[in-house]
Amino acid sequence: MIRREVKEERAIILDFLPNGYPFDRRPMHMKTAIAQALGKDHFILLELVPKKGVFLQPYEEVYMGEGKRDQIHHIIGKISSDKLTQTAKLELDNLIKELIKNSEQRFVDFFNRAQPINTRRHQIELLPGIGKKHMWQIIEERQKKPFENFEDIKKRVKLMPDPEGVIIKRILMELANEDKYKLFVDV
Repeated sequence: MIRREVKEERAIILDFLPNGYPFDRRPMHMKTAIAQALGKDHFILLELVPKKGVFLQPYEEVYMGEGKRDQIHHIIGKISSDKLTQTAKLELDNLIKELIKNSEQRFVDFFNRAQPINTRRHQIELLPGIGKKHMWQIIEERQKKPFENFEDIKKRVKLMPDPEGVIIKRILMELANEDKYKLFVDV
């Protein structure tokens, strides 16, 4: 399977360091402001450099696509979750929860369309806390009628009280590179 390189058009700020990283030993005049952000569509963790004089706030959405950028000068690149500041780590869970809520249908569609990975494993089983029994129950229910929303999944799948929470945990696992399979985080 060939992985295509995805690019984020928009990101949401997790933390803004107006004087750069505190561990950066360069003189003040050589440091640049740094923003740590989460890509809005593909959940890619990014390090951004804002334009001079731009001060960013957590949860602020910024454009960083190919066209004219108002706030972002350039993208340094992807960062791993262990490189996030304490503030960024604290904001990450809430931000992912908000992004999932705002595009709930995308994640409900995952439950409706998930496929086997190989003869022994199914994509649904990659979700934390979901084993064969839950997987078969989800598959049987979606064959009767596709799931409409998270509430519908909760009602029709016994012992699945929080499908949204399961998705959040999976995204955090993928950001921490805890599994080779990527369901939601593009690389």
